[in-house]
Amino acid sequence: MFCCSRLTRLGERMVSMNSTLVETVSINYEDFNESFLTCGTCLYGLWTGMYDGNEHTPKLLQCSHTVCLHCLTKIAASQTRDTGSFRCPICRELINIPRGGVSALPPSFLVNQLLDLMSRQRREVIPKCSVHINQELLFCETCDTVFCTLCTEGSHNDTTNSCEHTIIPFSIAIKRMSEILLYKANECISKLTQAQEGVSSELERLDAAKENCLDQINATFQRIQAYMDNRKKEIIDALKTTCAEKKRVLEEQHSLIECEKNKVEQECQGLQYQVEVRNITQRIESLTEKLDAASNLGEPRENAFLTCDFTQNNSLETIQEQLSILGRVRTSTTFPSLCSAKIEGDAIAGIEGTVVLHTVDYHGNQRKTGGDPIEAELMPVTPDHNTTAVPLEVVDNDDGTYKIKFRAPKSGRYGVKISIFERPIKDSPLFFDVSEHNNPVKVYGSHGSGKDEFIQPVAVTVDESDNSVYVLDTGNSRIKVLNEELEFVKHITNEGLLGRSCTGITLSSNGLIVVNWRNKTITEMTRDGETIKTFTYNAFQEPIDVAVDKNYGHILVADNGMNCVFVFDADGKILFQVGKKGTFSQISSVTVGPNSEIVVADSKIQVFSAKGDFMEVIRDEGKGKGRYGGIAIDYDGKIVASRSEQKGKNYVHVLSLTDTNVNNHIDSHDNKLKRPSGVAVTLGNHVIVVDLGNNCIKKYRYW
Repeated sequence: MFCCSRLTRLGERMVSMNSTLVETVSINYEDFNESFLTCGTCLYGLWTGMYDGNEHTPKLLQCSHTVCLHCLTKIAASQTRDTGSFRCPICRELINIPRGGVSALPPSFLVNQLLDLMSRQRREVIPKCSVHINQELLFCETCDTVFCTLCTEGSHNDTTNSCEHTIIPFSIAIKRMSEILLYKANECISKLTQAQEGVSSELERLDAAKENCLDQINATFQRIQAYMDNRKKEIIDALKTTCAEKKRVLEEQHSLIECEKNKVEQECQGLQYQVEVRNITQRIESLTEKLDAASNLGEPRENAFLTCDFTQNNSLETIQEQLSILGRVRTSTTFPSLCSAKIEGDAIAGIEGTVVLHTVDYHGNQRKTGGDPIEAELMPVTPDHNTTAVPLEVVDNDDGTYKIKFRAPKSGRYGVKISIFERPIKDSPLFFDVSEHNNPVKVYGSHGSGKDEFIQPVAVTVDESDNSVYVLDTGNSRIKVLNEELEFVKHITNEGLLGRSCTGITLSSNGLIVVNWRNKTITEMTRDGETIKTFTYNAFQEPIDVAVDKNYGHILVADNGMNCVFVFDADGKILFQVGKKGTFSQISSVTVGPNSEIVVADSKIQVFSAKGDFMEVIRDEGKGKGRYGGIAIDYDGKIVASRSEQKGKNYVHVLSLTDTNVNNHIDSHDNKLKRPSGVAVTLGNHVIVVDLGNNCIKKYRYW
């Protein structure tokens, strides 16, 4: 095989060897031969249609068409008869045959000259040695060398290497290199054409985007104009209503005055004929009363004051201010083919995974703002190429990065296709593997010493305000406090923790509550260990776990001896109990759901209402197959419970109070759980699991 760079080296070697190559015009020989040097009539016969100097001599007809002698002889024999003429096979013009027959027709000098030219060109393109002018140059593909066998005495290789070399004529090498060069040039043109089409497409999309923006602008301002027209109509209607009311009052007063005026005029008409003093006196008294009434009618009962006030507040300024910030023309400098994405952490089946997309501009500078239209598609890659799309969510961090969140339903190979402005990013699709194994992200204990050492940790609770972790370290009769990163903070001690017999812990509005099964007491303490209150109940036999209903302030105590859950108020007064003999089988833990559901775990998980009424069984694996340990519920109603089964199978089960499709598990494949007990969830979809068998706690992602 040849590479394009060899063409230059070949030329350089030829100059150094004083070889001569005739520079020729680049013509496709086959196309030229078919178009100009081939008889069009013979193409339909059984003979070759190539012109030559013998049987296929080119003859020029009076119509200026060229046909070979062989074809003309056959045509003349079939058409002339006694007419002495035939029709041109190309244009059907009548051609007269000269006295000497068709062979006496003049030759096609142009075609003959082209044939001579092509013949010379074929001879001159063969490179010859400048010393041995009749010796054709050869080319060694192995050594990448041009040589003359006479100049090199049969061998071009000065080394003693005896490997076989591939020798071909230099003319063939040039032809091959020309073909490669032409192929590469065509490839380059094709790429440039594609690029040009891409830019043209982007220009069309830009025009379409502009038109879409114009439509949005027009629609938005039409809405604003509609708001203004509505408000204008409201003010005009208010003006007309107010004016009409004032006018009604004034017109009524005007009519009343007119009526009184007419009455007085009528009474005055007969006064000059009155002669009785008594009648005149009565008329005077009546007119005096009317005069007093007229005085009251003299002032308008309404006024003509009517104005529109647009200065009662700063509405106009607010409108102007809001209009000045209404809308914006948003664009982006993101260059998709330079943007990159990577998977964040390990991808685990059933657990939310994240692909982080970093956007840059044309110069490779990190973008600082978001808003780009990101399109992403996550597909599992299977051997039979059958694919099913996985739902995902694109989160704009508004800093030039984007999080593409997904949840793969099962393990396997996946690929995510990411595009911006409908153009793929660098290295799209991004392939990665999803594992079925969920290992801890943090572990505390087991390998520590001193203050970092646990002895029989059994229960844990998490403060949702700061994700502080409180571990009931029963063997040490204390509570170990850790931060969100499982780093040691302090120890809490209290008399209620003594005896190495505390088995349950929870948070209250005042601090912490623990249950001691040995002395059957419930102790509430501050986060510094000071006792707030202690209470017991005469029906207690083996209280082993405690929980708090924050909606009502109720304290729930699970009792294995009584096989029930006792519910107390915040002061320790008994309210009611959940279950009785036979309802449960060795209760392991109790917790409260987001709607005050009472959830109890033994070999199965049962749900009761806040009043203690049975609702449902969430999970029942059957008796003798194992039992649950700790149990916790997050704000979305997801249940996280530790479980131990036969043959040492220990894991954490993830279920849901409402969604039956949620069924996942944490196997801790590379860091096996041994007797998992208490669990507690954090706000960041992490669960803290007490691994009693390994004297440690482990932190996992569970959703």
